[in-house]
Amino acid sequence: MKQITSTFMKALDECRHELKFSDHVIRDLYFYWKEDYTLMKRETGCALVCMSQKLDLLDTSGKLHHGNAKEFAKNHGAGDDTAQKLVTAIHTCEEQNSGVEDACMKALEVAKCFRTAIDQLNWVPKMDIIIGEVLSEI
Repeated sequence: MKQITSTFMKALDECRHELKFSDHVIRDLYFYWKEDYTLMKRETGCALVCMSQKLDLLDTSGKLHHGNAKEFAKNHGAGDDTAQKLVTAIHTCEEQNSGVEDACMKALEVAKCFRTAIDQLNWVPKMDIIIGEVLSEI
């Protein structure tokens, strides 16, 4: 999970320049893995959509591209079984939020659902390790 999160953080920098979003988005993403932190801002969902597009994880309809997502996870250290569990978790979260029309709000709700699923699998990465890795690559 830490390698995947690190790659998302790199895409975040590109999206930050493109969308010119506020600092609260960075704060939301920094605290993303804290289960008690509530992500509420639509702008954060827009940043997640942008990052997912940059990483080629969405299909033309804006839904998770299962093949690309599984390969992405495998290319970042996940085994086949783990990659499939990640894709299944996101797909389940997408289905649970299929009624949300706004793409940014849908991404936000899917992200919150995914965070809960990863927490239940006990796969939440340690933020101090992730931040250290990201900073060392800058």
